[in-house]
Amino acid sequence: MTTETRVARRARLMGPNVPTFYAEPVHLVRGLGAEVWDAGGRGYIDCYNNVPHVGHCHPRVVDAMARQSALLNTHTRYLHDGVLEYIEALTARLGHGISQAIMVCTGSEANDIALRMAQAVTGKTGIIATDNTYHGNTSAVSVLSTRRPPIGGYPAHVRLVPAPEALHVPDGGVRFAADVARAIAELKAAGHGFSGLMLCPYFANEGFPVMAPGFLGETALVVKAAGGLLIADEVQPGFGRLGSHFWGHDWIGIAPDVVTVGKPMANGYPVGAVLARPDVMAAFRAAFGYFNTFGGNPVAAAAALAVLQVIDDEGLVENAALVGAHCLERMAALRHPLLADVRGKGLFFGAEFVLDAEMTPASAFVTELVERMKGKGILMGKIGRHGNILKMRPPMVMSVAQADRVMDALEAVLAETPMP
Repeated sequence: MTTETRVARRARLMGPNVPTFYAEPVHLVRGLGAEVWDAGGRGYIDCYNNVPHVGHCHPRVVDAMARQSALLNTHTRYLHDGVLEYIEALTARLGHGISQAIMVCTGSEANDIALRMAQAVTGKTGIIATDNTYHGNTSAVSVLSTRRPPIGGYPAHVRLVPAPEALHVPDGGVRFAADVARAIAELKAAGHGFSGLMLCPYFANEGFPVMAPGFLGETALVVKAAGGLLIADEVQPGFGRLGSHFWGHDWIGIAPDVVTVGKPMANGYPVGAVLARPDVMAAFRAAFGYFNTFGGNPVAAAAALAVLQVIDDEGLVENAALVGAHCLERMAALRHPLLADVRGKGLFFGAEFVLDAEMTPASAFVTELVERMKGKGILMGKIGRHGNILKMRPPMVMSVAQADRVMDALEAVLAETPMP
């Protein structure tokens, strides 16, 4: 079956507008570590996916899933030690009084519950996020995204504040805190009140602007003073990806009331979680009846626990720091007329391209870079408000040798790609 036939079959069975990466989609059939192979046997370095956090098809995770699948899989209305052991292991890595969890299947579900936790604690509905973010695709959290405005417009209880922009000096977070304070005042004046602020502490979808620890300090004070909850979406920066800290919120220096996690938790097995302090959890449980048939099932717990063990046993946080620093060093040596900035932390890094001194985004140029990198066997993506930032977020097992292959290819592609 040709790619064209397969794409047509996909549209017939899945409907229109189901997105794929790349102009000519890649048909992947196998993965191992930081590499994947397509149906024709061609290999690629996966420099995009944070789902296979400890590497595609890690044998210890696969074995944990297989052993538990052969024994039992059911839901949390029965007693089972596996999910409890996982929650204990995960919350042991958190501070700020966070010690309890609700297990779900996706980050979207986790963020949906987090919004309800904020409502339960405060009795208010007003919620704030940035104007260039993504927190999932349930009805409640999709309205926090500007990718596609909701039918009927944005609900009145939502305020989206300007995201910090890397190429416009973030001024230590003062402006962001002021924007949050202004949004809180608007929500209170409109009668919605203020329940919380949800953000990714690395501002990943916003293009991971250059920030230093403390950037969100003033914002956190504003949120606390207004009686709202601070919700940290750790789906992208969590589980050691930044190299220096296990959590993005600990790196940036805030104390969240609620933490949400998803994709990397179980290396591809569907699982997510909402982590909270006991007082927050008690308020939610009193206000909402909630049960998730598949959330916290024994197989998910076994896979997720194996991921934590692999991170520790293989020193993957340390590897993220080492390989990430090597990549940033090589990227800093890049020279190109459109290259405005290289930045990142740990195994989450990228490069921003602009057309002129007015910082006009070089969006089409970056799209072409992504396509040409695929042609050289490197899978990566683009991010940011205008899609002009190369985004590299490989599995945590990427080696220095693999990183050099990525950087060699990037140097070649920058030299070969015509200027716009």
